[in-house]
Amino acid sequence: MPLFSIIIPLYNKENFIVKTVQSALKQNFKDFELIIVNDGSTDASIERLNSLTDSRIKIFTIKNQGVSHARNYGIEKANADYIAFLDADDLWLPNHLEQLKKLAEDFPNCGLYANAYVKKMGKITLESHYIDIPKAFNGIVSDYFKSSMYSCIAWTSAVMVPKNILQDCNGFDENITLGAGEDTDLWIKIALQHPVAFNNNVTAIYNLHADNRISNSNTNLRNFINLDVYEAAAKNNASLKKYIDLNRFSIALQYKLVGNKKQMHLYLKHLNKSNLNAKQRFLLVCNKSFLLFLIQTRNVLRKFHINLSPFK
Repeated sequence: MPLFSIIIPLYNKENFIVKTVQSALKQNFKDFELIIVNDGSTDASIERLNSLTDSRIKIFTIKNQGVSHARNYGIEKANADYIAFLDADDLWLPNHLEQLKKLAEDFPNCGLYANAYVKKMGKITLESHYIDIPKAFNGIVSDYFKSSMYSCIAWTSAVMVPKNILQDCNGFDENITLGAGEDTDLWIKIALQHPVAFNNNVTAIYNLHADNRISNSNTNLRNFINLDVYEAAAKNNASLKKYIDLNRFSIALQYKLVGNKKQMHLYLKHLNKSNLNAKQRFLLVCNKSFLLFLIQTRNVLRKFHINLSPFK
């Protein structure tokens, strides 16, 4: 039985899937199986995979039912005790699994293990910033929600979760559709019940320029995470309350951009605006056209390695 099961949900990523899989196959640590769940792709993704021959690769083709179902299907098929996730347009550095293995050995009995990551936009690298986490940090995160208020400690393509923990949490919520927070929801559940171990050494690359990322889907077609279910726990956890309010702000802003005021106000209903900074409060009241202008300006500045964010 392998130590790791790597799960890659695949839907129409013909331009990226080979490089993604190669980054997994080139890991320094070799004891893994690679489960690719083809979620009803209609492009040449599977044909591209035919160029790769490795006995560790297992491909399952299913009817398109979304990324949460594809990941849950992969979890069911997994033979290892540890599950690592990799989206079909992201990349790992060769030491990724090696670092996760060491993290699990050094800090057993955690519910979630995570490595640091960077975001890439073509040749531009956007560094992650974790609150109250030193540069050379390797250990148990004292306050997962506080540390995740700018860059999240857990990002799907950089985490590892024991299979029994995933089963206890019933996996990813399949009612959350088109990448609208199913991962955030699961990480909250785990972090509320278990210690989280983190290694602040970058081993994964989040590709922001990938074609057809599910996050590019029309906002009005997406079924977002229900953050209200965490309000009870947040009454005694100020960091959690602020964390879910920041997520509410982010979702409300997306609805604002598509002119859906009803859904925007639904997400603002339980938001405590004292948890927002001045920039965030301003963005909620400015008009749509100015908001679009600010987004365009941010994207231009990123080309000059200036990364403006309402979260910092």
